[in-house]
Amino acid sequence: MSLSFTHETLPQRIVFGSVTALADEVARFGSRPFLIASERSGVSLPHAVRHTEVVMHVPVEVAARAREAAAAAGVDVLVSVGGGSAVGLAKAVALTSGLPIVAVPTTYAGSEVTPIWGMTENGRKTTGPDPRVLPRTVIYDAELTRSLPGDLAVASGLNALAHAVEAMWAPRTDPINRAFALEAIHYLRAGLPLLPSFPGRQETLLGAHLAAVAFASAGSGLHHKICHALGGMYNLPHAQTHAVVLPYVLALNAPAVTDRLAQAFGAASALTGLLDLYGAIGAPRSLRSLGLAEEAVPAVVDAVLPAVPPGNPVPVTAANLTALLRRAWSGEDPR
Repeated sequence: MSLSFTHETLPQRIVFGSVTALADEVARFGSRPFLIASERSGVSLPHAVRHTEVVMHVPVEVAARAREAAAAAGVDVLVSVGGGSAVGLAKAVALTSGLPIVAVPTTYAGSEVTPIWGMTENGRKTTGPDPRVLPRTVIYDAELTRSLPGDLAVASGLNALAHAVEAMWAPRTDPINRAFALEAIHYLRAGLPLLPSFPGRQETLLGAHLAAVAFASAGSGLHHKICHALGGMYNLPHAQTHAVVLPYVLALNAPAVTDRLAQAFGAASALTGLLDLYGAIGAPRSLRSLGLAEEAVPAVVDAVLPAVPPGNPVPVTAANLTALLRRAWSGEDPR
């Protein structure tokens, strides 16, 4: 077998263990921190300017207000504490200011290890890569995920699992990404059924990190194109949308799925293993339950088709994409 690929490892410092390291890590980059965290966050930082307007999918007007607040305060380092919405807002500020980010995730979203920013305007979510938005340091503390409600913890963990699965066939995937993705599936399969115990949260957090590293390098595939359209157009909850859509994308791509993915799920097929896990942890199962109207499906198909990466393992057509979304809307068995 002949191997030929180019892999880029992103420069980032990872601190896994305790948020008590936060002040020291922030001091590596500046002395006037801008702390982006919701009012519910219990994390504090001495001498920080606190910004609490954190909104899902980062509307452009919310990003503009954060940028203005950071500029007015004369800050020199951004600190995000929270889920994907908090780090997404920090990325929006870094995109125009070039300020470094220290990220403290409290969910399993994975955005903290990607150089991808995303903002929503007029019902459309736009994303793009930029090295300025990659957090310089990420601090993982499983204790900070304790406050996640059970159903949100499950959905967030499945969002991480979607990163791992999609990294197996995403546009820039390579053997290194696949190795990270398979190891991520191992930890997520072990950790998710144990939530909310500490071992479960710790294993899920490590799995989420590995999955996000794989995804950051491999790129965004069909699954993420669908979920970004649903989130931007209809403001569906991010993690839950990813959790619902994943089995249907996996079912579509099943003919091209490798045996290694099935082995990672510990089943005869990857889809069977995924659905067994969904049943064990009470995963969300339909877009209808998230508030999507069935009449919205054609508009989503129209938005997704032009964005489908050319390397998807199975050709994507209006017909099979419509069938996928209608099954995901109703919650039918993906098989």
